This record gives sequence, structure tokens and C-alpha cells, in this order.
Amino acid sequence: MIAIPLAALLLVIAFVAVQLLRPLPDPVLTLRDSASSTTLGGDRISIPWPKEGQGAVTVAGSGVYETFGPEKSVPTASTAKIMTAYVLLRKHPLKRGEPGPTITVDAQTVAEGKAKDESRIEGLTEGQTFSQQDMLKMLMIPSGNNIGRLLARWSTKTDDQTAFVREMNEAAKDLGMKNTVYTDPSGLDKGTVSTAVDQLKLAEAVMEYDVFRDVVALPNAEIPGHGRIYNNNDRLILAGLGIVGIKTGSNTPAGGTLSWAAYKTFDGEDRLILGTMMAQHAPGPDINGGDSLVLVQDNSRKVVASVREMLTSANVVKKGEVVGHVDDRFGRRIPVVTTKSLDLVGLSGQKVTLTYGRKGDGALSRTARAGAVVGELTVGNGPDAHRIPLALKEGLTEPSLGTRLTRLG
Repeated sequence: MIAIPLAALLLVIAFVAVQLLRPLPDPVLTLRDSASSTTLGGDRISIPWPKEGQGAVTVAGSGVYETFGPEKSVPTASTAKIMTAYVLLRKHPLKRGEPGPTITVDAQTVAEGKAKDESRIEGLTEGQTFSQQDMLKMLMIPSGNNIGRLLARWSTKTDDQTAFVREMNEAAKDLGMKNTVYTDPSGLDKGTVSTAVDQLKLAEAVMEYDVFRDVVALPNAEIPGHGRIYNNNDRLILAGLGIVGIKTGSNTPAGGTLSWAAYKTFDGEDRLILGTMMAQHAPGPDINGGDSLVLVQDNSRKVVASVREMLTSANVVKKGEVVGHVDDRFGRRIPVVTTKSLDLVGLSGQKVTLTYGRKGDGALSRTARAGAVVGELTVGNGPDAHRIPLALKEGLTEPSLGTRLTRLG
């Protein structure tokens, strides 16, 4: 039997103890470049944007925007009423065809109906009652400023619009409308400002309401107790381009503004295309923006016709595609893969942003099963951007005793 000197034995024991007690290094996740892009197939068709102002379009649900012009806050004019309707329907939801609660016209609404130089519903009488749905029609179709203010007071049970405006700004924040400020429920105040991209975020949200879609698509409507009202956007709704709203706006500070929605059947489904155009100013004196309203409608008509012909679909993510790896720091590199495929409907030649990120901020666990989610792939840049989990293709395990004893790093 070979005797092991005590000193050597103690050295071996100490080495083993040190190796086993040394902190294990955290695994390291490496993904593809944090941001990359792919291009949807088909020839790139130039969108006929105007030379001035700003605008944006998207295929609803694609999470991808096309834009032009500087993304700076400008007056919205009456497109502010889209947010008024959105806040109203969030707080007082209506089902399709449901009239909703009765709302009473007050003296202030009657007086404001006689105001000059603003859109309003004239001929109302104090004490007259209308359903919430008919009030929504009078708000959105002929753009009644006095109706917007009445709805603000009714919704918050207050004597002014302050509380409702606060709710409008809270809703804007919830939707990620970072460049938007509301100062009134009608848009008459030039302090109510937004951007085309922000207005698209709102359009995608509010078009989720069946009753809203039904109302803004009407070229006109009969209001019991008042008469027939006509849509300020009827020249586009009736243009044969599948346009179903949403809202016009015009005044001297804003010029002409328009948020629109149009359907186009593609791959057997009706696809909703949304767009916004702002800061369209007709030349010469244009009191209250009447000429600018025609200008923004004409410019938008060209854009709608163009993007309807640009629809295409493409597979932008394949399930099981390797997009990175986890290094366990002991010589193993475990592939990280996409967990599902994504076919995207968008505009031909459109660039789609792909952003890769890890899950959480803490260290990766040293043990995880195959399929454990460690990251996320974001496709698109809008509020409906698609998020695809990224997972381990194989399990992540603790290093063996032998590996721990023999590691040098």
C-alpha cells in the first residue's frame, strides 16, 4: 500500500473543497443583433404622400407603420372626438344596436348650438333627450362640438369638461400616445395636439368597438327628435374605396386632418387598413379650414387607393429557427429557437423591424428544461407588434462533479 503524505492529502482535500465551493458562473444568453429587419415581398410601390404635413398608415394587426413627414405634435381639430368617443365607450360600453342610456340636453348645449365658426348641432331644446348611441352619431357624423362637451359633462357627472379631459389624457398614456395632449373634448382648442402615429394607435383601439365602426361608416343617419344628419366624410365613404370612417377635422390652426379606415379583401379575409393625415393647409386665406378639409380628403383618397393595391403577405418568422444560444460557461452552447411561425399581412416592399431581447433583467438560471422561455422576438413597431417567445432547444443542466473539479476558469 502506497502511503500518501499528509501534506499532499490535505492539499488534495483543500483543492477539492475550493473547486466545489467556488461560485458557479451564470449562463450567458447571446441573441442575434438586438434589431434587424426583413422586407415583405413584392415590388415597392411609392405611396403618393403630399409634400407637406405628416401621415401614417398601417394594416391593422400588423404592428408595422409607414409614415411621412416630421413626427411632431400639431393641432388635431375635430379628430380629437375619436378620443372622446373612445373614452366614452370604455366607460359606458354599448353593444351593437343597443341604444344605451338616455342623455338630456342642457341649456349650455343649446346655447353652444348657436355659436358661429365651429361645427355644432343646431336646433336642440333644453330638456330634449337622446340615446347614447344617437349622441355618438351626432358627435362623430356631423362633428357636433356642443355634443362633445355635453357628453364630457354627462360622463363625469360634472358641470365642466375638466375631469373628462383628464380621462382623455390618461387613455392616451395607456395607448402609448407619447406626443399627444388633449385640452378639450371637441378639438376646437388649438392646445389639443397629436401626431399621425399617435392617432393610428388610437384608431386601432377604437375600431375594436362594433358600435363605433357602425357609426363612423354611416354617410348619414336619421336622429329621432332631430332629423337627418350628414357625415363630413361622405365624399370618401361613398368613393368606392372601401372607406368606412373614421373622422375629419378642420380649423384654422390645424388645417385639414383626417383619420380613415378602409377594408380590402385579401387572401379571403377582409383586411382593415388604417391611416391618418395631419397639417394639410390649403393656400390662401382659409377661414375655419374648409378648403384644407377638401385638401386632406383628396390627398388621403390617393393614399387609400395606393395602399389597397399594396397588400401582400409573407412568412417573416419560422418556428424552430435558431436565433441565438445560451453558453453554460462549461463548454456547452444550447441553441435558442423561435417557438412559432408568423405570417404577416402588410404592404409590398415594406420593411419590418425585428427586435430580439432577453426575458427579465436577472441572471439566467443554471438549470432549465427544454422549451424554457429565455427571450422574446418583437416583430413590428406599432401597438400591435407581434411578440414571439424564444426558448431553449435543449435542457440546461448543472455541471457534473467531474466538470466542477476540473474546471480552470
